[in-house]
Amino acid sequence: MSTNFPSGSVTRADALSDATPTLTRAEAGRARRRARKARRVRFAARVAVLSLLCGGIGVFAVVHRNVTIEVDGVKTSTSTLAKSVGQVLNDQGIVVSAHDIVAPGVDEAIPRDGEIVVRRARALDLSIDGKPQRVWTTEPTVEAALAEIGVRAQDVALSVNRSAAVSRLDHPVRIQTPKTVTVEVDGVTITEETTAATVGEALSDLGVVLSAADQVSVDLDAQASDGQTLVVDRAQLEDGQRTETTKFKTITKEDPSLFKGEKKVVKKGRVGERVITYKATTVAGDTVAEEVLAEVVLSKPQNKVVHVGTKEPPRTPSGRAISVPNVNINVSPSSAKGIARGMVKDDTEFRCLVALWDRESGWKTTAANRYSGAYGIPQALPGSKMASAGSDWQTNPKTQIKWGLGYIKGRYGTPCGAWSAFQSKGWY
Repeated sequence: MSTNFPSGSVTRADALSDATPTLTRAEAGRARRRARKARRVRFAARVAVLSLLCGGIGVFAVVHRNVTIEVDGVKTSTSTLAKSVGQVLNDQGIVVSAHDIVAPGVDEAIPRDGEIVVRRARALDLSIDGKPQRVWTTEPTVEAALAEIGVRAQDVALSVNRSAAVSRLDHPVRIQTPKTVTVEVDGVTITEETTAATVGEALSDLGVVLSAADQVSVDLDAQASDGQTLVVDRAQLEDGQRTETTKFKTITKEDPSLFKGEKKVVKKGRVGERVITYKATTVAGDTVAEEVLAEVVLSKPQNKVVHVGTKEPPRTPSGRAISVPNVNINVSPSSAKGIARGMVKDDTEFRCLVALWDRESGWKTTAANRYSGAYGIPQALPGSKMASAGSDWQTNPKTQIKWGLGYIKGRYGTPCGAWSAFQSKGWY
């Protein structure tokens, strides 16, 4: 059977269903256009989602960083999305204490070279003039650790070598600081500085010799203390001999090679002694007359010579005076110090550099800190940074010194600026 549909009225499908409304050709066209538009919208949405996903991958690639973490000389490498040093350490389970040194700091951004260095602090037990004290240090030697708390090892008496390794100590380090002690003996008064631990050692240090019958106002085994006065009573015979002490003089000389405020004891003073043979006339136990029969000088007093500085010290950019160490600058031209001397002409700056690298490495090209990984004369951290000055950075002192002076100039301006920073915080 065949059915004829008028042209321009309805479609065959429209005619087959009584429930479907009859559409004109114009209405059908509009329906088809709406369907095509919906398909385009859905396609555009899919493209947008894909673009966002691809863009997210791009952002990930930008912030993803490779980082090298060095803890007491042991290196590990990792990849991270963290933004700060503290976040990286936390992600790696590395816990740092308040005493540890972290470079850069935990709140700082990850450095461009991706290198993070952690120095673990160790406890160092001290006994300073008999008083126990515990300090925390990241320094390898006793001398460097004491510098962190403001104690100059060369100015005190130590129970261990000042270059002793902190990690190998199993007992407290005994420290005797300089003390001013006054001694009254044989009618003279002597005031002098000493690092002796006990009263007996202080008297011996000043050259005061005691006989078995002499008496001292303080027990000889007692701890010597600053500002202490010791009174020595000699055992006397009414007739016979007595020992007398001759006081020494202190001679002060100006020294233009020392800075203002600096003093240097060029020669220690020692008292002299003489034995007097006499005949005494006593009445009721009191001497009323005395005749000297003979006088024998056992030892002459040795005058103390002190040099005081007259030179103006260098200053920081803020105007604060820098304490310049008094070190020997007469060095062998072929030594590492001699090479540095050729690069640093100024005497003052060279003194600061010598003191700085004496503390850091002892001027040894192969000096290595097995805890932090610092290496070479300037103790670069890590040592591979010196490769920017030359491929022979591991063994050539000139390459190491060149890099070290460049580092000091960029960070502190001058060797004295670096020395000042080292004195305040124990590292530079």
